[in-house]
Formats: sequence, structure tokens, C-alpha cells
Amino acid sequence: MKKLALFILLGLITFPVTRCGDSKEDGELSDEELYEFQGFSMKPYDMPVMIMLPDETANIGASTKPEVVHEEDGFQWRLAVGPNFEMVIDDWGADREMVSSKKKELAEHEFYKIKYLVDEPDFILYEQELKVDGKRGVSKSIGVKHKTYHVYGQKVINGITYVFRSRDEGYEKVIIDLMAKSIKSVKPLAS
Repeated sequence: MKKLALFILLGLITFPVTRCGDSKEDGELSDEELYEFQGFSMKPYDMPVMIMLPDETANIGASTKPEVVHEEDGFQWRLAVGPNFEMVIDDWGADREMVSSKKKELAEHEFYKIKYLVDEPDFILYEQELKVDGKRGVSKSIGVKHKTYHVYGQKVINGITYVFRSRDEGYEKVIIDLMAKSIKSVKPLAS
């Protein structure tokens, strides 16, 4: 009985201490999760946001300066960090249902099987696998699986909905995991 009382007492003492150090809000990434990232302001490209992008320590060929392609007064940005990381950003104005619209679109795909790895109201990360017919009797050495990974998230900044997404062709999982962290890191900048 004394052991149980001691265990409960220790639990009550350590619980508040461990929770006090955790000051991040739900969905925010810690400094530890972003240690391979550096901040990048999109303000010079007509978008008032700060985004964390993989740096050279992320080991994805991101040793170059981030590059943004955007037409003045356009509604799309292409943000590249080296040859292996390109994110597309779309301005959808007042539409707040972009993620649910994307999920409806994905549900209509006849040729792909979609598996959600992260499914949140404003953010999805999913695996897309090509449905292959006629693979019975095929040698195991023949590649019949075709999987890609995709990320799609929306952020409302100054009343405008921006969609941050991977390219249509997708990427391998390691790139998508980094891109997901970048999307979750987006913060508005003062105008």
C-alpha cells in the first residue's frame, strides 16, 4: 500500500513538471522537430507568411537557396528547395473547404487506391497506389507496385485560403514527411 501511495505521489509531482515544459499549441512543431529547417519569408512574393524549409542538413539535395516562381498578381507559387523538393501553393480566396474538396476528388479516382496516413480537417498526407489488373502469375522480380506520397494542407491567412501541396506526381515518403513539416510550420507575417 505504501508503494502505491508513493507511486501516486511521484506521479502527481512529475506530471505538472513535464506538462509545464510543453508550451506549444496543438499542431505546432517543436524546435527539435524543425532542427533541419530554416525560416523563409514569402513576403517578397506577395504572400505574408513565414515557412520553415529543409536546409542542407536535411540530406535531400537542399543545399541551394529556396527559389520561388510566381507571376505578379497570379494565384499560384512554386517553391523549390533544390531538385528534390517542390511545393505548390495556390490562392483559393474565401473558399474554406479545400481539404474536404480534395478528399472528394480522391474518392472518385478509379485507378488509384488512397490510404490516408494523416487525416485532419485542414491537412492530409496520403499514399496513392496504382491499382494494377492482371498481376496474377507475374514474376516477383517485375515491379507492379506504384506508390507515391502526397500532402495537401490549407491555411487561412489574412482572410485568404492558401493551399500548400506536393506536386501532382507526388514524392517518396521521406520528402513528403519534410514537406508536411514545412506546411505545418506556416505562420502569418505582419502586413
